[in-house]
Amino acid sequence: MTPLHEPEHQRFTLPTTPASVLDYQLSGDRVVFTHTGVPSAYRGQGLAARLVEAGLQWARAQGLKVVPACSYVHLHIQRHPEWQNLVA
Repeated sequence: MTPLHEPEHQRFTLPTTPASVLDYQLSGDRVVFTHTGVPSAYRGQGLAARLVEAGLQWARAQGLKVVPACSYVHLHIQRHPEWQNLVA
């Protein structure tokens, strides 16, 4: 499964039921990742990490700084130092 970017809704999604999501808000040259949600039936499969990786890759490509307001995004960045230079 590849995450789908839905810029009109400011989120990335995966086609689970209900959808797995990474929500964000744009603020100038920053993207604030506000929430990561994966339905309990799909947890433990790495879906949240896929969403966050897609969001971080997009932020880097757009030249945006990242504000990890979501605790999962914050933890993911701590565990993967290659993303730390994006943090605002």
